[in-house]
Amino acid sequence: MKELSEIIKTKSEIPLSQATVVNIFQAASWMKDDLLIELKPFDLSLEQFNVLRILRGQNGNAINLQDIQERMVSKMSNTTRLVDKLIKKKFVKRSICKINRRKVEIIITDLGLETLIMVDPIIDTKEKKITKKLTQEELTQLNTLLIKLKNK
Repeated sequence: MKELSEIIKTKSEIPLSQATVVNIFQAASWMKDDLLIELKPFDLSLEQFNVLRILRGQNGNAINLQDIQERMVSKMSNTTRLVDKLIKKKFVKRSICKINRRKVEIIITDLGLETLIMVDPIIDTKEKKITKKLTQEELTQLNTLLIKLKNK
């Protein structure tokens, strides 16, 4: 496995903090690429897949766009655009809230649920393959460290 200095083609010493940040970015990038390859046959992006999982977690109840946005892994996503694409694919439906007509609610369709049933095991297998070089203890430690980094 190549060292970071080889990858970024530098001979100078890389500060540990910089190396850590670059390594995390690189790892996130190749993991995302690997997962996208698995989602491509289903015409789904990672963000769309994330929205479908959020909606499935509602157990048949509708949810508004703001609540979907709050639960997104990538907070930079344009939730309205993502939902519009999922509506075109017939994976979700949009309706007007009966209590507050200014609110738009989103619910997953049977097709969306069926698609997740097919995609979930594929993504699960890929995630296990991505992390297979780490022991359960190392995975726990890595998660603990990443949470610690996020909680500035």
